[in-house]
Amino acid sequence: MFTGIVQALGIVLVTADTEAGKRMTVSLAELADAPICSGDSICVSGVCLTAVKKVNGNVHFDVVNETLKRSTLGVTKVQDRVNLELSLRGDSFVGGHFVQGHVDAVATVVAVKQDPGDWRITLQAPAGFGAYIVPKGAVTLDGVSMTVAETECAAGNAERFSVAVIPTTLENTTLSSLQKGDKVNVETDIISRTVVHYLQQMNGKNSTPVKTPAGITLAKLQELGMA
Repeated sequence: MFTGIVQALGIVLVTADTEAGKRMTVSLAELADAPICSGDSICVSGVCLTAVKKVNGNVHFDVVNETLKRSTLGVTKVQDRVNLELSLRGDSFVGGHFVQGHVDAVATVVAVKQDPGDWRITLQAPAGFGAYIVPKGAVTLDGVSMTVAETECAAGNAERFSVAVIPTTLENTTLSSLQKGDKVNVETDIISRTVVHYLQQMNGKNSTPVKTPAGITLAKLQELGMA
């Protein structure tokens, strides 16, 4: 589990094909002295990876084919920067929101408004993800905890949304380098996903539908800001 607050900007040093996918070596930058052991979880641009070993301030990961297919790590190249965050401890301060490091979709950047007073990034997620994108709710972009500034549901495009990026985030994450056409790992809020999944079951979209409580609908929960 993570919180979406990036702790370091690492650099991909090596990517080598393996039978199971790829072996990736990443410099830890500011986390070079962190007590990372074999088996520890690290969030790499929104993807939870398991450390194979740490050597001289670098960490090695085995990235399986499933992860390569479902995230931008499949096209990550040597010298690319990646957002890094260590997993939460029981006494950690949660500055962002609860992030699992399980990528739901890869979204495409459709616009970047590079205004120092109102830096905005607009993204297009794949069809079917609009129900999980809640105005003023949480979303994780390449491992960065962000608040959804607005959606375009009114225009009939529930999968298009924008985030407003503060200067600190631009300085300390890869979001500052995003351009139109770039791909971004997206993880929707676990609470939104759970609520939508449960309502889909209640509405008979599951093989074992659950009886709907009177008056509870997806539209009602969206009206209340809960879905």
